[in-house]
Amino acid sequence: MVEEIGKTAEEMGKEQRQIAVSEFFEKNRHLLGYDNPTKALLTVVKELVDNSLDAAEEARILPRIWVEVKPNGPDRFRVMIKDNGPGLVDKQIPLALGKLLYGSKFFRLRQSRGQQGIGGSGAILYSQLTTGKPTTLISSTGNKKTSHYEMMIDVKKNEPEIISHQILEDGREWHGLKVEMEIEGRYIESRQGIPEYIKQVAIGNPFAEIVFEGPNGKMEFPRAVNELPPIPKEIMPHPHGVELGILRRMMKSTKSRTIASFMTNDFSRIGSGTANEICKLAGIDPKISPGRLEVEDTEKLFKAMQKVKLVRPPTDCLSPLGEEMMVKGLKKELYAEFFAAVTRPPEVYRGNPFQIECAIAFGGQLPADQPIKVVRLSNRVPLIYQEGDCAITKAISGTDWKRYGLQQSGRSIPVGPAVIMVHIVSVWVPFLSESKQAVAAYPDIMKEIKLSLQELGRNLQHHVAGKRKMEMQQRRKEIFDRYLPEVANAVGKLTNKPAEPILNKLRSIIKKNTEVIVDDRSKEEVGNAG
Repeated sequence: MVEEIGKTAEEMGKEQRQIAVSEFFEKNRHLLGYDNPTKALLTVVKELVDNSLDAAEEARILPRIWVEVKPNGPDRFRVMIKDNGPGLVDKQIPLALGKLLYGSKFFRLRQSRGQQGIGGSGAILYSQLTTGKPTTLISSTGNKKTSHYEMMIDVKKNEPEIISHQILEDGREWHGLKVEMEIEGRYIESRQGIPEYIKQVAIGNPFAEIVFEGPNGKMEFPRAVNELPPIPKEIMPHPHGVELGILRRMMKSTKSRTIASFMTNDFSRIGSGTANEICKLAGIDPKISPGRLEVEDTEKLFKAMQKVKLVRPPTDCLSPLGEEMMVKGLKKELYAEFFAAVTRPPEVYRGNPFQIECAIAFGGQLPADQPIKVVRLSNRVPLIYQEGDCAITKAISGTDWKRYGLQQSGRSIPVGPAVIMVHIVSVWVPFLSESKQAVAAYPDIMKEIKLSLQELGRNLQHHVAGKRKMEMQQRRKEIFDRYLPEVANAVGKLTNKPAEPILNKLRSIIKKNTEVIVDDRSKEEVGNAG
């Protein structure tokens, strides 16, 4: 029997090589949301629309976005996204959209839709993986020149592979970006389809105008407001939001010459006095260079930073929609009788500021015999998949809606003519996966969502109670109206007076005591948060 000879360590070592991030995601596309054809088509549209909205908002341009999804063969679609944003500088186009993990948002601690630099380039990677065709990119910054690219991604190097490139001096004074690609996918019109996603984008971004043209026709979503939310400001990391490994990396890359200046320059909410207090607690000389600190001393410094009481991080890095804008977003897409919204004060988890806001539409033409529709938003981006795993869904199910006028069986989504929207605003949203479809149920986040829902429920309860009172008054009035002529005739016979004046007098008395207040739907304040 011949013994099988295995590989030597040297031979095994020769087989090892570095893996590019694009190569990794090519083989693990499900991590980015491309795990089935239906979700893949939606993810491509989502990532490109997110990029368009972010770019326009940062440039302080009211967004106008065109979305086209047209069949181009069996299970194949041509997807086109065009916007009126600032556009991309010519030399930045291949890098911004042809290289995964390339961008500026990852390094900035402030609210934004995307952060990793994967979305747009991930869509291009999926396109070439399923169809083998390049993506067309057309952009202008308003300089009367238009950049045209046909591009793919070299997955071995994580670098753009430019098929063709030209700059046309066409004299057109436009700015924006147009992305066109062919992908493999499946189109549906359901709760997890592209039309529903676009509708939720329109609700959560009422300042945007969106035109969607799909296989079944054209849909237009006009903007409801002509102003943008305040632009969030970038902040430095808070000491209570960093971990030991991150602290060590920051100390290696800092330009500060002393530990004291490092803490005051590279962190928020640390002044010179607090920096000296932390160094004293850690037993470290505040004048020593960060690069000279030993591993043990770094750990002492980290523990001291966690022990010292610090002011919460600034919250101007957040830009919530606000109650008025949320109500207007719901009103323009839903036919309901009552609208209310609640924006909670900012809170902090793991040193990261966050804010919860929610809104409700009730009654009107909304279906009364079905579970309520839940609109989940994260930094104004709709979350369509993984609904059952999301903190927002869990918080809604865990709220007692029966006391607020909706039907509910146990800890489940309530039933009734309502749509509830919950929006989490944060510099760092704890998603359950890279596909960014569900928020992790951290206790601090769950607490804030439940408090906002309870406040929203009290507004709904007030409306439902008022509506029932109005209905009772209306029934009383109808009963009185039915018998008033007979009463007037009887009184007239007893007093020998005409029945008509008596009837008019009785009607006046009844109207005064059973007056019904009817909402004027033309008034903007009807249904607002009070």
